Amino acid sequence: MIRTAFLLAAALLSAGSPAQAAEPSLSLPLACRPGESCWVVHYVDHDSTASFRDYHCGVLGYDGHDGTDFAIRDERAMAAGVAVVAAAPGTVRSVRDGMPDIGRNGDIAGRECGNGVLVAHEEGWETQYCHMRRGSVVVRPGERVERGQTLGLVGLSGNTEFPHLHLTVRRDRRPVDPFLGDEAFGACRISASSLWMPEARAALAYRPIAIYNAGFSGTPPDAATIRRGERALPSVNSEALVLWTDIFGVDRGDRIQLRILDPDGEVLLDHARTLDKRFIRRFEFAGKRKRAEPWPPGTYTGEIAVTRSAGEQATTVTNRTWIELR
Repeated sequence: MIRTAFLLAAALLSAGSPAQAAEPSLSLPLACRPGESCWVVHYVDHDSTASFRDYHCGVLGYDGHDGTDFAIRDERAMAAGVAVVAAAPGTVRSVRDGMPDIGRNGDIAGRECGNGVLVAHEEGWETQYCHMRRGSVVVRPGERVERGQTLGLVGLSGNTEFPHLHLTVRRDRRPVDPFLGDEAFGACRISASSLWMPEARAALAYRPIAIYNAGFSGTPPDAATIRRGERALPSVNSEALVLWTDIFGVDRGDRIQLRILDPDGEVLLDHARTLDKRFIRRFEFAGKRKRAEPWPPGTYTGEIAVTRSAGEQATTVTNRTWIELR
């Protein structure tokens, strides 16, 4: 997550004329399943003011963001290892490794990208991969890489607060939104000039809100603990049954609803909140205290819904999670 991308390469790439520049075709830059094990949580900013607008006229991002952020679930997933792969064939121009996975808590001045790889493509195009895990970069400058070849692992280095890959696409050192290709911002939809290959384009269908993590706890959860991948799972004897969720891109007026269904499908909890301001990232939870008897054993279902209204139209994004109480 970088406000102004730091260029790993010191030298200019040879620039082809705009009329001759062949656009690259991009595949997914992570070995993951979008919407299941990774999520697009920030897009390129198309608003020239201090506000933000993504290519779909949504608010999934922040002012000045020049790339696409692919988040993974938490730091436990990061420790297990999620591969960063080349989105297109090219030649490695420069790399950085060795920065600790502590995000913006360290000295990152001039190194906001963290550990990363810069790959040059034909006709002045390049892709930059940022915030990789320390010690994971497996390519070297001058090396030829093929599409899908592993470059390293998702990490928490540089200017970031959560483990993710920041991918910046450039043409002649100018950032380009891969969802639009090399054209000006226009209609609020993916354009015919999108750089994504058909399979990646389908997998990366626009989602205005990213509900990227959810689960149950036996006590009121702490956001920082959950984001480290640590869990306090409930049992039939837990004093409470709490449903929690972590969401990117919620806006003022959005309605967040959390419901817990018991093993018989009956509603045990129905909690809703309407937000009074925008949050780039929002952690929300609600629960129910246990009465004298233990919780009935069986499968409990958690349902999360975020509804955004625009005039008479409403868009709802949902997610579900389950837990077996014994």
